[in-house]
Parts: sequence; C-alpha cells; structure tokens
Amino acid sequence: MKTQTNSPRERLSKMRLRLWLRLLKTQNAIEGEIRRRLRDQFGSTLPRFDVMSALSRFPDGLKMSEISSLLKVSNGNVTGIVDRLTQDGFVLRVAVPEDRRAQLVRLTPSGEKAFASQAEAHEQWLDEMFESQKPEDIDAFCRILEGITDHLEEKGAQIDAQ
Repeated sequence: MKTQTNSPRERLSKMRLRLWLRLLKTQNAIEGEIRRRLRDQFGSTLPRFDVMSALSRFPDGLKMSEISSLLKVSNGNVTGIVDRLTQDGFVLRVAVPEDRRAQLVRLTPSGEKAFASQAEAHEQWLDEMFESQKPEDIDAFCRILEGITDHLEEKGAQIDAQ
C-alpha cells in the first residue's frame, strides 16, 4: 500500500490543479451568463456575436475560411451561422473576383447597428460582472495570465490571439 507523502511538489501540483479548475468554473459561469443575456436581450447567440465581432474588425470582409480560422471553429459551423445572419439581413456575401469559389462576408449597415448594440451591452455586462475587483487586482491578474500564456508559448503551445 502506498503512503501519502504530500511533498511540497505534490502540494504545489494540487494547488495548480485547483487553480485550473477555478479558472474553468469562473470562465464557464461568465460565458453562461453572457449566453443567457444575449439570448434574452437580443434573441441571439454567442457564436453569432463572435462572427459579427470578427466581421466588425474587418470592414472589407472575410472569407469563410478566415472567419473559421479566427474563431477556431469548423467551416461548417461558420457556414450555418453566416446563412442565418444573411437571412436576418445582418451580413452579405460578396463574390471574390479572382476566386470564383470564394466569397467575402461583410456586415450590412443593419448588422453594424445590431452588433454595436450587442457589443455595448457585452462590455457593460463584463464591467458589471467584474465590478467587485479593484483595478490593481485586475492589473495583477492580467499580468499573471500573460505570464502563463508566455510560458506556454515558450513551451511551443499554440495560443489563440483573441
């Protein structure tokens, strides 16, 4: 029978595991609340918000493959979302002259207006969710997270740039 030693290294490993689980629980709670509010206040979804957000950063448009690459989702997922956004009048598809198979997707003026409202609400929601945090704690936490990201990149991990 193996005895439990609880060496300093084992305790640190358990602390790191608890940190990961706490980060995951917090992220899931925040994401769940954002999903609920998008649904309740805008009749929308987080994936639709994400696609519109990507398109808002590229007013000249993006190819479907570029959207899926930015969002780290499959082309099939993006196609369904873009189809529905097109039906709702929020995006349009424009042929790419040099590539008959490709289309650029752009926000319409209606889509720009809808996204601006959602983005403003999104920022307010996050401001509200983090209002209990002091500015210096937010700065410290951002530095800690950046340190983790830097360490992972040094180890060769692929990090999303979102």
